[in-house]
Amino acid sequence: MHDTLTRFAAEKLDLLEAGRLRRTLRPTHRLDGVWVERDGRRLISFSCNDYLGLSCHPAVKAAAARAVELYGVGAGASRLVTGDHPLFAELEARLARLKRAQAACVFGSGYLANAGIVPTFVGPGDLVLVDELAHACIWAGAKLSGAEVLAFRHNDAADLAAKLDARRGAAARALVATDGVFSMDGDLAPLDEFSRICRAHDAWLLVDDAHGLGVVGGGAGAAALFPQAHVDLAMGTFSKALGGYGAYVCASGPAIDLIKTRARTLVYATGLPPANAAAALAALQVIEDEPQRVAAPLARARRFTAALGLPAAQSAIVPIVLGDAARALDAAADLERQGLLAVAIRPPTVPAGTARLRCAFSALHEDHQVDRLAAALRPWIAA
Repeated sequence: MHDTLTRFAAEKLDLLEAGRLRRTLRPTHRLDGVWVERDGRRLISFSCNDYLGLSCHPAVKAAAARAVELYGVGAGASRLVTGDHPLFAELEARLARLKRAQAACVFGSGYLANAGIVPTFVGPGDLVLVDELAHACIWAGAKLSGAEVLAFRHNDAADLAAKLDARRGAAARALVATDGVFSMDGDLAPLDEFSRICRAHDAWLLVDDAHGLGVVGGGAGAAALFPQAHVDLAMGTFSKALGGYGAYVCASGPAIDLIKTRARTLVYATGLPPANAAAALAALQVIEDEPQRVAAPLARARRFTAALGLPAAQSAIVPIVLGDAARALDAAADLERQGLLAVAIRPPTVPAGTARLRCAFSALHEDHQVDRLAAALRPWIAA
């Protein structure tokens, strides 16, 4: 074989296959907020981030459809050229009010947001401290910045303070980045403690609340659970509880103005399609109008943890950690045979030795479906 690229790829795939770490795409037809179809079979899905079922909500779909009819399917250019649709200003104002911030900026996706936000504010000679379990896009943004990047132990305020004590003096600026709700563990960051430490060290706090918006804090996100916390950069997405696609960051007016003129993933990327902005606006209205829908995912998750004798869920996400990748895959296959979809999450998405089934609960799940999942998982937890 003379094609070295192909040979390299094949060897890498063989190694991943040997460790049962190779990933493959499996076409999945989402029928509604809970039911999916795979390989001709209907399954109850517990692997979707559509926590409120808004991707299928009539008002959200209608808003997106109207926007397509009025404005077409794409933005046509970057926001700084001709892609800054008037819907974005309306959406940004709505988000800023929800997050009690001066201003907001809409991005094309959560990954683009964090990859662009971090390098806008820090660079060589600066310091970025990241929770070791923070989402990959935060790490990507930190590494792209050129700043010194250090991990602190997961949700460990003392370790964060110690690292800031040791390194802050050598850095011109410092940024601390964390998830609000951690996407693989479902736990919450102690934002009140992190905020206090950041302010004591003149460090800025970035919180990725993708899995908190619409689910915790009455729908306002994880930071709403910590009213004393000061979050400098409050980021989140439209692709989880809001049921659509896109992302945002809320901050002070000058910080948002700087992002809009310097964040490379905004400056050099085509704007979000207008239909996604319209859908997000409609979804935010549903969240405001239907507090019972907002409360339901956490209630379902806590029903599940109570049934299995696990610590009470803090969010809509409950991990069932099974150890090695093979065991997680076997458990997922067992559930699928029973008509349940809970996808195995393996390294490098999670640390080695912590492969798991990540169970995500929706407002549309029914109690008997939650109980059925708990019964199916009980033998795997007891083993």
